[in-house]
Amino acid sequence: MTGPTATGMHAVEIESPGPSGRLQLCRRPIPTIGADEVLIEVAAAGLNRADIGQRLGRYPPPPGASDLPGLEVSGVVVEVGSQAARWKEGDRVCALLPGGGYAEYVSAPAALCLPIPEGLGFAEAAALPEACFTVWSNVFMRGGLADGESLLVQGGASGIGTLAIQLATALGHRVFATAGSDEKCEACRSLGAVLAVNYRKGDFAAMVREGNSGRGIDVILDMVAGDYIDRELKLLADGGRLVLIAYQGGTRVTADFSEIRRRLWITGSTLRGLPSADKALIAEAVEARVWPLLAAGKIRAVIDSTYPLEAAEQAHARMMKGEHTGKIVLSMPSQGRSTSVDRRPA
Repeated sequence: MTGPTATGMHAVEIESPGPSGRLQLCRRPIPTIGADEVLIEVAAAGLNRADIGQRLGRYPPPPGASDLPGLEVSGVVVEVGSQAARWKEGDRVCALLPGGGYAEYVSAPAALCLPIPEGLGFAEAAALPEACFTVWSNVFMRGGLADGESLLVQGGASGIGTLAIQLATALGHRVFATAGSDEKCEACRSLGAVLAVNYRKGDFAAMVREGNSGRGIDVILDMVAGDYIDRELKLLADGGRLVLIAYQGGTRVTADFSEIRRRLWITGSTLRGLPSADKALIAEAVEARVWPLLAAGKIRAVIDSTYPLEAAEQAHARMMKGEHTGKIVLSMPSQGRSTSVDRRPA
């Protein structure tokens, strides 16, 4: 994009979603917005496991959503719908999206936009929406983590995991985590986990119980499922809650469900398919409860690496290897520089 007026945009699309699906740079028209939406000139976009799932053909976008991957961005508002009165042109925002984030411009529901906290850059802000919405809605709203209760975060070095550890710690909870290397475990401890277990080296359930003075865990945030579930049910304290948000270990399980008699709860959710009104309620709670902690520097976005938009393929490769700690972010050529929009064909 050159000059002060944009006539089209660069984006990254998925060529033939499926096991051999590739990412490729393309040219697309700038999105139009609805009355309750804003148009954001994107500065940065966060990567998520859901993007990998969409690429592999396992997680298609919901009806009406962009076919482009990308569920969270940061940038500058350049157009405002007639029913999006909270926002004005020039506002610095981050947003949760149903899709379309791997692009220089994106239309976003106004209710799912949040102001970028003071002192945060665009890369940090792009790493926030998916993790903050997921952690707050699952750990605190669905999981009901209450004062004095403990939390176990499976996959503590992931983008969601690093945020969950920090947030629960900042709110006074005793937090445990698992990760796949000693280095990742050290990262979890540096963020506030009282114990981080390398699951490749031992029985995480036994080690966490021992680290919690022999008692069970009140809430477990699980991204693995599979054969973890049987061990997690036994690890939960009476009245404990298991919250499932991903199934990297598989969806089929053999487990001793007699443990449920101890008043256990198993629940789960996915953000992308939630009704917009439900996501708007989560946004309100995140802004009220999480944003002040970010502004005060009590929690932060953990950035593993940043890639330019045209290197999205390499960014995906790093995520698929599982070697990252925190979030992987794409940066856009415009870097959030506000421009006017010309809707003539690109």
